Parts: sequence; structure tokens; C-alpha cells
Amino acid sequence: MTFLVHVKRLWENKEMRNSILAIMGMLTLFRIASHIPLPGVNAASLQALLGQNQFLGLLNVFTGGTISRFSVVALGVGPYITASIIIQLLTMVIPRLEEIQKDGEQGQNRINAYMRYLTLPLCFLQGYGILALLRQASQQVQIDVSPFSLVVILSTMMGGTMFLMWMGEIITEKKMGNGVSLLIFAGIIAALPQYLAQTIAVFDASQAVTLLIFAAIGIATIAGVVAMTEGQRNIPVTYAKQMRGSHLSGGSETHLPMRVNMAGVIPIIFAISVLLAPQMFGQLFLHAKTAWLATAAQWILVALRPDQIAYAVLYFVLVVGFTFFYTGVIFQPQKVAENLQKQGGFVPGIRPGEPTAHYLQFVMNRITLAGAVFLGLIAVLPLTMQQFTGTSALIIGGTSLLIVVSVVIETVKQIESQLTMREYDM
Repeated sequence: MTFLVHVKRLWENKEMRNSILAIMGMLTLFRIASHIPLPGVNAASLQALLGQNQFLGLLNVFTGGTISRFSVVALGVGPYITASIIIQLLTMVIPRLEEIQKDGEQGQNRINAYMRYLTLPLCFLQGYGILALLRQASQQVQIDVSPFSLVVILSTMMGGTMFLMWMGEIITEKKMGNGVSLLIFAGIIAALPQYLAQTIAVFDASQAVTLLIFAAIGIATIAGVVAMTEGQRNIPVTYAKQMRGSHLSGGSETHLPMRVNMAGVIPIIFAISVLLAPQMFGQLFLHAKTAWLATAAQWILVALRPDQIAYAVLYFVLVVGFTFFYTGVIFQPQKVAENLQKQGGFVPGIRPGEPTAHYLQFVMNRITLAGAVFLGLIAVLPLTMQQFTGTSALIIGGTSLLIVVSVVIETVKQIESQLTMREYDM
């Protein structure tokens, strides 16, 4: 009933209704573009290859299923995500970039511009890497790599990624979800019926127990992600009474909510993006003429296979690390403490200013540690169960499920926030 009430309120608000329709239109346009194939590629042989290669199957999920058809948006938003990771890491080590980021909205716009500029060369690098990867993975994938065709294919792929990047930023500006996450979400949902059919087809009657275990893992993952996302720590905040003219105002008590998982789905997307990089390197240089390079590529492919323990450990570490990293980007205790002090607010028992910032940092680290470890354990749960079931379908399925559930919760939260703000405005 509550859900229907929210839907009714959402539809009755003209501005939010138009935003929802605009987002749905962009996601539909993305799915249409994902069915427009690039020239010079045998799509039938490509789909057969994706069904046999775990790494390519995971890469296909991450790009929203666009590689399976090798469409004009085959790269998805991968280059843009890679560019954002690089820029945010550079911001932490280059003081000039850190100063720009702190310069309010204008500074953030400059940082976003740098991300767009960096996305362009990454499109060419990743596009060429995928073409070389597909050719080396199987001789059955027929790709025309003549100079003219190569320029056409890479330019089209770059244009597709920039088009998706533009759509993602427009969706984010609607403040009803993260645009990049929603594009990946749309691709996973579109491929869900086919994926479920393939997963069920792998199991026979004698593996009914395994299938039930897989379903239980899915339910546990959903429950865990929901509980982690909903959990929060409320920091009490008191505002001192102030004289404004001849009136005494203030003196109210409220709280500062600190979510257990402030970063949402971004750590998972970042972790998968980083995991794909060494595997792509290994695929590219597997048949290199230089002996040590071919040996290194072979070692990487063996050590970081999705069904290996090293892959699970690295996945866990990356999810935990990126959770801390992105939480530090979006929640800065120093700024929060300064804003509280300017507004006459303080945490009971804690002095305003620097002590408050240290206290908020301490609390944030503790709750983020719990959320990051929990998210990491949920992320590697399908990988662990794969050791007992012997099927790689659980790996791709668990990753997809994590992204879908996290994006849905994050989007619903933002929509509820927008509804609440408009109620106060009225």
C-alpha cells in the first residue's frame, strides 16, 4: 500500500513525472542503440564465444550486454568509469586538483570536464583492446581490421560511449538515481530473462538441491544489501539559541544520519572495472612473441580466473577499499563540522570545530568498516559457492544481482528524498 501511495504522489507531481518519463525515454534509447551492430563483425560467432569464456561473459554483463551484439555502444560506460577512477585517485595525490574539487560547483564542473577529456583516449585504447581480445580469444570471431574499417569501428565505439556518458549525466541531473548505474542496471535487466533460462538449462533434475542453494544465495544477497543500505547511525546534534533582532531562535535538537553504506553501488562497479583490466592485459598478450610477456599474461589469466581464490580475495579487497575511498569522497567530516559550527550546531559532549571533525571521522570509519566488510563478503559469496557447485553461472549472476539490488535501493532513496523535499516546499 505504501508503494502505491508513493507512486501516486510521484505521478501527481508534474516535475517528477516528467523527469521519470525522460529517464525512461533515455534508457529505452540506450537499449535501441545496443541493438545497432557495428560493421565488420560476425555477431553469431561472437555470441557463441561469450557463452564459453567466463571473462568475456563478465565483461558483457558489466557493459550491459552490449558486447554480445557488438553494437555501437559496445564499450558501454566502461571508459568513463575508468576515467573517473583515475581522476579521483589523482585528486588525492595532486594538491592542485584537490583545490579545484573544493571550489564548490564550479570546481566540480572542471573535474567533470577532465573526466570527459580523459574518456576520449580511453575509448580508443579499450576499443582496440576489445577488438584484439576477441580476435585472440577465438579465430571464429571474424573482424575486419583493415585500416579504414578499424578507424570506423573505433570512432563509432567512441561516439557511442560519449553518447552514453551524456545520457548518464542528464539522468544524474534529474536527481532520481545515478545515471551510470542506471545504464548498467538497464542492460542487466534486459538480459535477465535470457540469463535465467541459460542458468536453469545448466542444471538437470539431479542438481535440484544446487539450484535451490543458488536461489537461497540470491535471497540472502538481496536481504543483506537491503539491510546494509538501510542501516544508519544517527549522530545527535543540538543547535544553540541565538538572538536575531529582538527574537530568540534556535535551541532545537536533531540528528545527523550516517549511512552504513554511503557509497551505494559505486564500489562494486569500480572493483569489477579494476578486475577486468589485468584479465584484459592477459588476454591481449597471451600469444606475445616476447617470452616473459607471454608468461606473465599466462600467469595472470590462471591466477585471476573468476573461479580462483586469488580472484575472490582481490575482489573482496577492492570492494572494501573502494567503499572507504568513495565514502571519503562524498562525506567529508571537516566540511560537515565547519557547517555545523557556522549554523550554531554541535554534537553533545564534543567541542565544535576540529574535535567534531575527528569524532565524525572516527564514527564514519567504524560504520564504514562494518558496511565495507559486509558488502565484500556478499560480493564473494557466489564465488565461494561456485567452488561447491562447479558452475560459473553463479559468478556472473551474483555480480548482476548485487548491482541490480543496490541500484534499485539507491534510486528509491533518491526518489523518496525528492518527494519529501517537494512536500516541504509546498
